[in-house]
Amino acid sequence: MVSVNLEAKKTVDEMIAKADELNIKVEKIDNGSTVIDCGVNVNGSLKAGELYTKVCLGGLAEVGISIPGDLSESFALPSVKIKTNYPAISTLGAQKAGWSVSVGDFFALGSGPARALAKKPAETYKEIGYEDDADIAILTLEADKLPGVEVTDKIAEDCGVSSENVFVLVAPTSSIVGSIQIAGRVVENGTYKMLEALHFDVNKVKFAAGIAPIAPVDPDGLKAMGKTNDAVLFGGRTYYYIESEEGDDIKALAEKLPSSASEGYGKPFYEVFKEAEYDFYKIDKGMFAPAEVVINDLRTGELFREGYVNVELLKKSFGL
Repeated sequence: MVSVNLEAKKTVDEMIAKADELNIKVEKIDNGSTVIDCGVNVNGSLKAGELYTKVCLGGLAEVGISIPGDLSESFALPSVKIKTNYPAISTLGAQKAGWSVSVGDFFALGSGPARALAKKPAETYKEIGYEDDADIAILTLEADKLPGVEVTDKIAEDCGVSSENVFVLVAPTSSIVGSIQIAGRVVENGTYKMLEALHFDVNKVKFAAGIAPIAPVDPDGLKAMGKTNDAVLFGGRTYYYIESEEGDDIKALAEKLPSSASEGYGKPFYEVFKEAEYDFYKIDKGMFAPAEVVINDLRTGELFREGYVNVELLKKSFGL
């Protein structure tokens, strides 16, 4: 079976080789781990955001930036485009922010292929039937500071690899790379909702593609989190090719999948988060979904389109 860590390593090697061009910084710390700063003490770049997103997806997707990405005739933004032939593995087996990395006073949300080695969370890998046995571990962290030896040693321990074989990429939410990689979760938001909220077998999703606008960079981390989530919730468009079985109600799946099908829909995410007292667990997880969904049922040939791009809520979120 394909290895998300070995596939992602090809992109990591490219980032290391082009560090100056990408405006990122590569450092080998005392235990031999490699830490790649993509936005903490450097500016990063649009191309760094593309490559970072591809690493998040375990190297199993094509990632590009469309300039501009039209949402309507009156509102257009650069957008991230995702195409993958491995939807379940690339999004849930790698990209999902499923690892809370907490060591001492360091905390970050971890995404990327190393999760498949550490089985974070184990139930996800059981449900999609995937595991990786690579001897290198690649993790992306959404954080405002860089990890030290203690953090990468813990990652190595949890992944069953040596510390010198750990590669960690870091980008704050409030950076250009952060904005790009979160927009790049547009396909993953749909597969996540299929599995977690709608209990659909995501292995039936054979191909997927999506596009979402890149949220404006905001130096306030909380506001940046709101804007980046809204880029997908109100501006993300996804396309899923599903090989259904007799008895699968793909029409009902399509109807329930967009963010607008959630009870909590209707306000910018920052407002919802604030009302929830900044507690993610108080928020309807059905909200975390793309704005518009198109599903092609490969068994029947039927096409279903649900949801819509909400330009007005995007403008409100982005301060326009």
